[in-house]
Amino acid sequence: MSHSESHVLDELHVQSHSDASHGSVKDYLIGFVLSIVLTAIPFWAVMSGTLSKPTTFACVVVMAIVQIWVHLKYFLHLNFKTEDGKASSLSFIFSALIIVMVVGLSVWIIYESNAMMMY
Repeated sequence: MSHSESHVLDELHVQSHSDASHGSVKDYLIGFVLSIVLTAIPFWAVMSGTLSKPTTFACVVVMAIVQIWVHLKYFLHLNFKTEDGKASSLSFIFSALIIVMVVGLSVWIIYESNAMMMY
């Protein structure tokens, strides 16, 4: 085998490895169906009014958390199975933490500033 043939085979191997990190059509369809179901359940709970307000609120919050997990797993392909997956997941968690801190602390500062102005 010549050098160019082995180089082409190496490129195909690397390309097939990088394609493995992307989801399949099956994964996207599972994520899509789960997203629709996880949206329809709280919508039904709010629109029907059959559940009490605290139960409806809990249903909406739980479904939102599960839907966040579904989006991270099936659409963003975050996992802890591979080294790349661990690095991507940890960088996402770190970024989310920084965003929550910046927004939360900004709201806290604005609220406290407003409270000081009212005295």
